[in-house]
Amino acid sequence: MFDAMDVGILSFVIAALAAEWHLTPSEMGWIGSVNSIGMAVGAFGFGLLADRIGRKNVFMMTLVLFSLASGLSALTTTLIAFLILRFLVGAGLGGELPVASTLVSESVEAKERGRVVVLLESFWAAGWLLAALIAYFVIPHYGWRLALIITALPAFYAIYLRRKLPDSPKFESEGKPKESAFAKLQLIWTKKYARRTLMLWIVWFTVVFSYYGMFLWLPSVMVMKGFDLIHSFKYVLIMTLAQLPGYFTAAWLIERAGRKFVLATYLLGTAASALFFGNAETLTPLLIFGALLSFFNLGAWGALYAYSPEQYPTAVRATGSGMAAAVGRIGGIFGPLLVGSLLAAGTGFGTIFGIFCGAIIIGVLAVVFLGTETKQLELE
Repeated sequence: MFDAMDVGILSFVIAALAAEWHLTPSEMGWIGSVNSIGMAVGAFGFGLLADRIGRKNVFMMTLVLFSLASGLSALTTTLIAFLILRFLVGAGLGGELPVASTLVSESVEAKERGRVVVLLESFWAAGWLLAALIAYFVIPHYGWRLALIITALPAFYAIYLRRKLPDSPKFESEGKPKESAFAKLQLIWTKKYARRTLMLWIVWFTVVFSYYGMFLWLPSVMVMKGFDLIHSFKYVLIMTLAQLPGYFTAAWLIERAGRKFVLATYLLGTAASALFFGNAETLTPLLIFGALLSFFNLGAWGALYAYSPEQYPTAVRATGSGMAAAVGRIGGIFGPLLVGSLLAAGTGFGTIFGIFCGAIIIGVLAVVFLGTETKQLELE
């Protein structure tokens, strides 16, 4: 929830900063992309670290890092300083997300593991709603700086986690692994795991590329389509509400229909919604297809986070998941930059969202042809 609040608030802050600092579309794109550069570095580095010192320790470290950096970004007066702090926010976020899903997947029985991890990820929707509410009620009246100061508060939650949160029983029972970081990276590309790794890297890249390209720009897209800032924030809040049923239906289906079915189906729904949203001009279709985009995309995210840790053994589970997420974050770097450069060149939203639709279709093909079903299998 705190992760999503941080990413979500950024999409609204970009729209507010654009007006206050007179940013070009390319500069707006860089704000979203530097966040993803940090996430790529964090997912890779903290994933390796979690297989070395434990899931709980890294979980707390990353929470404190992204919360404090986000709060400090409220004090910036230049774009460069803002970008540096957003890189640090991204590093914390990128490390925390795969480590959290690894910790939970190792702590739950096989028969309900997928459902529980998707429910864990459903709190992403709660965080986006929180971000949308803060944006709607705080930014227009008190400014974007106060909104960012609020995002520093989750750092205090680490104190509670240190005292109350148990580490992964699977990690603790196996002891600290002795393999080097290089040996772990080699293992995920051995014959047994290479196909799974390739599949995950393709899916993560296409999903993150399209998600950050579309969702970080949503409030700005609504402004560019002619709605004022306050109305744009309200409409994005309505679209965000659809994330919750997206997660809950995916959680219900994942132990019944399997990971591959849910992931492929929800990604196809995302692709179709992106195409229609990009070509919509009036308010009603924008809201309908924006809501469907939220519903399918976030349901797919939940399934992906459940699916990723199940591909690897305990010794490299956080490393494998973190590497896939890091490759995804590279897509997250290009997504917002692509939108910024295409808008600067006068490209229409229909074409831009059509590109994201095509990318997601590639992800679907990777799941269907390269993926293996892991429903209710015991973790290695």
